[in-house]
Amino acid sequence: MKTDLTDTTASKINKELVKGRRAIGTPAVGMVLTLVIVTDEENAYDALKAANDASREHPSRTLVVIKRVSRSPRDRTQSRLDAEVRVGADAGTGETVVLRLYGEVVDHAQSVVLPLLLPDAPVVVWWPVDAPLDPAGDPLGALAQRRVTDTYSSEQPVRELTARADTYTPGDTDLSWTRITPWRSMLAAALDQVTCKVDAVEVEGEEFNPSCELLAMWLADRLDVPVKRSLSSGPGLTAVRLHTDSGPIVLDRADGSLATLSIQGQPDRAVALKRRDTAELIAEELRRLDPDDTYASALRFGVERLNPSAPFPEPAPKGEPGSAVGEPDSGYSVSAEPVAAGASAEVAVKAPVQGPAKASGEEAAPSASLKPVPSGLSGKAAK
Repeated sequence: MKTDLTDTTASKINKELVKGRRAIGTPAVGMVLTLVIVTDEENAYDALKAANDASREHPSRTLVVIKRVSRSPRDRTQSRLDAEVRVGADAGTGETVVLRLYGEVVDHAQSVVLPLLLPDAPVVVWWPVDAPLDPAGDPLGALAQRRVTDTYSSEQPVRELTARADTYTPGDTDLSWTRITPWRSMLAAALDQVTCKVDAVEVEGEEFNPSCELLAMWLADRLDVPVKRSLSSGPGLTAVRLHTDSGPIVLDRADGSLATLSIQGQPDRAVALKRRDTAELIAEELRRLDPDDTYASALRFGVERLNPSAPFPEPAPKGEPGSAVGEPDSGYSVSAEPVAAGASAEVAVKAPVQGPAKASGEEAAPSASLKPVPSGLSGKAAK
């Protein structure tokens, strides 16, 4: 059931929701939270579709806030609220209200959303694109227990991660972090199978991919070892290599779907590690409404130490035992210039020995700088 309301108010929207529930024969409210999606018209359809799919696991009232841009000065002085109310089959397993704000009311979206929140239920705010630099300081973010952003959608993801660390408030999270949950779980499980000491780690993935940076930061934080960030053509994360005193441990996913886990002295194993869609990511985030301390620790560690203070010890390639440690390969070596606190997260990267040279001044993905080595990855590192 779908109802359009033009030039309406929050009170009329609430009445229409009650009327819609009665019309479909479910007068009781059986939803567990309120999900507020703050987006633009271009991304509203995809975000709403993902939220409806996630509502099968988490029945919720979904409020989609779309701030419309008025074309003329006269229109900007005229405030108006249009709403589209969906219940029943048109709203997944919950209720959906699409709010389109015009004029001065755009700057007071929280006053429209507040009366529509479910009473005594948690509130989650999600920005699919154009998230504020300080989500907790945003008027809509201040209403929520959890605030979900996505640095992958930003133009400069590494700088965005720096801003997220500077303004982190318990309850903040990011879908770039959620994307690496299977990787973190698999790496922690792999190290639980062997008794070894990890000496260094290499994280390989696309350039400017915040998930790759977050995984490198997490490994650096939990293992306290040097982590090298190398580049590949993707898709997304492609490999993690753990150099240990009992042989390498490699988790390699070249096609974005099926990975291979290789542990010294054991047969290679195929691991399902597909790239998940947005609905699965949102559903995972809605399973926990408490602060994610692991995310906070990894984020802060990486921002403070984006550049290495010492050269990365390069392992000898297979079949070439005479190769010198630290000898450059076809990857990237990272400059060791210190980064001031709060500085930009851009990192100077030298051109690869093989392949086309990169243009001078092109921004490159950072590496996490790290400390010397304890033994393996604790099981508590997995989310």
